[in-house]
Amino acid sequence: MTAESAEHRVHWPVPPHDGYTVDDLFTLPDLPPHTEMIDGSLVFVSPQGHFHFAMIHLLANGLRSTLPPDFRVAAEMTVVLDRHNAPEPDVFVARADALTSHDQTRYAAADVLLVIEVVSPDSTARDRDAKPRKYAAAGIPNFWLVEMAGEDDHPVVQVYELGKVTGTYALTGIYHDHVKISVPYDIDIDLTTFDRY
Repeated sequence: MTAESAEHRVHWPVPPHDGYTVDDLFTLPDLPPHTEMIDGSLVFVSPQGHFHFAMIHLLANGLRSTLPPDFRVAAEMTVVLDRHNAPEPDVFVARADALTSHDQTRYAAADVLLVIEVVSPDSTARDRDAKPRKYAAAGIPNFWLVEMAGEDDHPVVQVYELGKVTGTYALTGIYHDHVKISVPYDIDIDLTTFDRY
């Protein structure tokens, strides 16, 4: 082994036998930005592409345009679901009184009304399967999944609502051009403005 290869060796943290906890997520040194915790494992996020970036801003701005004063929109912040799960939704809506400090780094699932995941090539399975199941189990009432579609790669928003009896999400609509719904509040987002971001 050369001195150069030894210098570039990465020292990954070794997880405890029963996996990491949320406390570890916030105390382990030198974690990359936007590290998530899924089932006690650390998930490092790849650099985001333009579609991902543009959709986060389009949706956050759209949600804020009709936001009631008792709600708050956040992006790319940790939501603690349980002791071993702390994902970072791309966008979410929480109760305004859940923000207790400008130094705050996380929200509790009980304070979140809507989570949105924008699918990226490296997060497809997590965004379509693992995260929705965990958000539903944590009782978050609304979930949106956003993907590219068609030859022009336009955004498609799938809207889901948590079934009170089943405890799972049910699809309530698929939107290609315009999201106009009344849950969790009156929302009106023009998806055709995507190319402006």
